[in-house]
Amino acid sequence: MTKHRIYSISLASVYPHYVAKAEKKARTKAEVDEIICWLTGHSLESLGDRLADKTTLEDFFTQAPRMNPSRSLITGVICGIRVEEIEEPLMREIRYLDKLIDELAKGKAMSKILRGSPPNSDDKTQ
Repeated sequence: MTKHRIYSISLASVYPHYVAKAEKKARTKAEVDEIICWLTGHSLESLGDRLADKTTLEDFFTQAPRMNPSRSLITGVICGIRVEEIEEPLMREIRYLDKLIDELAKGKAMSKILRGSPPNSDDKTQ
C-alpha cells in the first residue's frame, strides 16, 4: 500500500498557509502556534526546530511529544469529509490540525478551539 503524498510534505511548506489563512481573518501566527503546540505537545522551541529542519508531516505527527487527548473532541467536516470518521490515524491527525486552523479563521474563540482545555502544561506557549 502506497502512502498518501501529503505525508511526505514538510510542515514548513504548509505552515505559512496556516498562518496566512489565520492572518487574513485578523488572527495571529501566535494563535496558530498555540493550536499546533496544544495538539501535538510541542513547545514553541521544538515547533521551530521542526519547521527549520523541514520535518515531514508524517514525522511531525508520529514523533509528536504528546498528542492532546482532547483532540478526539474535534468533530466536523474538513475537505468534505467528517474528521471523526477518518479511519487512517495519521490522516486524521493532519485533518484535526486543518480543522482547528479552519475554526481559528472562522473567528471561533481559542477556548473553544482548544476544546475548553488550557495549552499543554509542559510547553512554552505562554
